Amino acid sequence: MALNPQYETIGKSFVQQYYSMFDDALQRPTLVNLYSADQSMMTFEGEQFQGSLKIMEKFNNLTFQKIQHLITAVDTQPMFDGGIMIVVLGQLKTDDDPPHGFNQSFVLKPLGDSFFIQHEIFRLALHHAA
Repeated sequence: MALNPQYETIGKSFVQQYYSMFDDALQRPTLVNLYSADQSMMTFEGEQFQGSLKIMEKFNNLTFQKIQHLITAVDTQPMFDGGIMIVVLGQLKTDDDPPHGFNQSFVLKPLGDSFFIQHEIFRLALHHAA
């Protein structure tokens, strides 16, 4: 499979759609459609989850009431198997807490005429002083 020439457009459109769905409590459950039942993996703050059900279970157990992702930068790369690697840098605002920086990476894999999230890593940019 060749490099996808539309990787940047697809990657940036994905990021816009993903965070729009995540930030809307009514749409968040539909994120399950972006993951594979068994071939998706997510690392969230060092904790690993495999499969759409475990990933959605993690999302459902997050304690915030309101969330907003503010995107600073999106970098994309085509992968040699037709996939797309995406790295997102931004700020995350939950409830009445101050915003925190975050970094999130995705690997999208082709599935028919669409893509699914095969790999995802999320980490808040919290720095602990000694």
